This record gives sequence, C-alpha cells and structure tokens, in this order.
Amino acid sequence: MSDEDEERVPLAHRVPDLGALELLLAVARHGSLGRAARELGITQPAASSRIRSMERRLGVALVDRSPRGSRLTDAGALVTDWARRVVEAAEAFDAGAQALRGRRDSRLRVAASMTIAEYLLPRWLVALRAERPGTAVSLSAGNSAAVAQRLLAGEADLGFVEGLSVPEGLDGTVIGHDRLLVVAAPSHPWARRRTPLSPAELAVAPLILRERGSGTRQVLDSALSESGGLAEPLLELASTTAVKAAAVSGAGPAVLSELAVTEELASRRLVEIPVAEVPLQRDLRAVWPQSHRPTGPARDLLSLTRRGPGVG
Repeated sequence: MSDEDEERVPLAHRVPDLGALELLLAVARHGSLGRAARELGITQPAASSRIRSMERRLGVALVDRSPRGSRLTDAGALVTDWARRVVEAAEAFDAGAQALRGRRDSRLRVAASMTIAEYLLPRWLVALRAERPGTAVSLSAGNSAAVAQRLLAGEADLGFVEGLSVPEGLDGTVIGHDRLLVVAAPSHPWARRRTPLSPAELAVAPLILRERGSGTRQVLDSALSESGGLAEPLLELASTTAVKAAAVSGAGPAVLSELAVTEELASRRLVEIPVAEVPLQRDLRAVWPQSHRPTGPARDLLSLTRRGPGVG
C-alpha cells in the first residue's frame, strides 16, 4: 500500500484502540503481560491476542516475551511514550465529558399543560427530588400549544400535553389517559336533568371554557365538529383553576378534566352532567423535540410517570 493509499484509510483503522494502548502501558509498568492482564480485568490469552493484533496493525514488534516476563522492544518503548500521551488526552476528554453531564444533570426545565402541571406533576417531581436531590427543576405551565413552542425554542427539556395528537415538530409517548366532564353548580338547571345532554344541546350552550390552544379546547372542538362546533363561550379563561372557580360560583357550566374536579364532585360543589355520544376522552403525553429523546434527569422524570398508580 502506498503512502497516499494509507492516508485514505480512516485513522480509526490505522491507530490501535484505547484499550490496546492502556494494555501496553500496563505491560510497561509491570514488566509482565499476566499482571497487566489482571490489572485490566482480562485473561492473559486475551491480552496476548490484543498485543499481537496491535503489532500487526503497526507493523513492528512491541513486546519481547520470555519465561522471565515481558520486556518492551525499542519500538515498543517509543510507542509506549506516544500511547501515554493519547491515554492522557482521553482521560482529559472523559473528565470534560463528565463535567458536561454534570452541568446538564444539574437542571431540568419542564413545560406542562395546566391539568398535568397542577394535578400530576407535583407527585412526579417529589419522586424525582428523592432520586436526584442535586437537580434544580423549573416548571412553566401553559396550554398545550405554549408547551410545544417552548420545546421547539429550546426553552424546555421535557414537556407534557393533553390533546388528540403529538404537536408538529415533536416526538412523544402516551403516559396516561384523561376524561373531560361537563360540570355545573348544583343550582344550574342542567343539574336537575333526567336525560343526558345531546351533542347538539352541548354545541349551542354557552360554556365556561379554556382558551384556544389548550388540550381541553382541542378535544371539545373535535368532539362537537359534526354538531356545528362550539357556541361562543360564556367565559374564556386561561387556567383550569379559574374555569373551576367560575363553575363553582354558579356562573355557568364548564368542561374540565376529571382529574381537576374530583374533590368538587365528592363535596357536591359541582355536579357531573351526563352527555350522550360525545367522545371526551384524551391522551396525556410526554413530548420532546424530534430526534432528541430525553436524557439525564428528563429521562428519569419520564420513567417516573410510568411508575406507581396509573393515570386515567
């Protein structure tokens, strides 16, 4: 092979791997292939094979073997000096990579839609704190569209949304399911109905709703699309808590996550209004930018969402 042809061969095919260089340094330290093998946790035959492979790759003898031990050749001593510099550079590389991982793992930025942020994430973050006490977590809550925007802008490491599908530009996985309920104060006329609401009745009713872009609004818009779509909202509010408070006060009926109204239904501050033939189920998803699957604390938080009691 000419020098020109050799230069075309990738460096990784011409230079011994890091494990072989570490073995050569161990032989130089111990003067024994057997002791070098034990230090590195490999068998002596494996160490001999690795040395021979390195000699073939370099085209020179590196180690003289005898019953009294193993001695570096003159070429082996020279290669050992070069190997030491390569291994030191690799150690510096590894230390730098560990520092980067430490910096990455020292913080976690989470963006979540309102229902998940208020009713599910607190439990998950407490569990994450127990596993990663050194990780500082910041949480921004907004509607599903805002969560997607933060992830795509690089302002969050992991997101959680409610809705019909994964927002464009993101990958995700379903972590649970949720059901939307039509609720009203006990004083509302709907609370005394004997028959379920029809899709047409729900579509024309002025409701207390979340803003456009929320997962709740997306599901409701889709569910009533064949019935003419939603009427003009009675109130349009930017948080689940605000919608719930308005409904409890008697301002009008609302559509809310079952997760959000468990206590109010149990105490009869709100009443569930049955609805016929309106699909109000939705998936809860963890999401992240495409081709950037969660790592470090984001991966750990994603794992925690799948443990313990199920969601929905």
